[in-house]
Amino acid sequence: MKEIIFIVEEAPEGGFTARALGEAIFTEADSLDALQAQVRDAVLCHFEEEQRPKTIRLHFVHDEVIKV
Repeated sequence: MKEIIFIVEEAPEGGFTARALGEAIFTEADSLDALQAQVRDAVLCHFEEEQRPKTIRLHFVHDEVIKV
């Protein structure tokens, strides 16, 4: 595997959540810097070294509400 993608969303209670596409990996943190560290740690723990992806991509999802 060359790359793993995480969907990142703002958590309703504050902070951020990240979930991997195609893998059972989920983590959360209060800041983006902390989230990056949490995601990296989760990937290192989830995969054996020979199966570990070389790149982690964070895809940010942002909802915007417009009043009419």
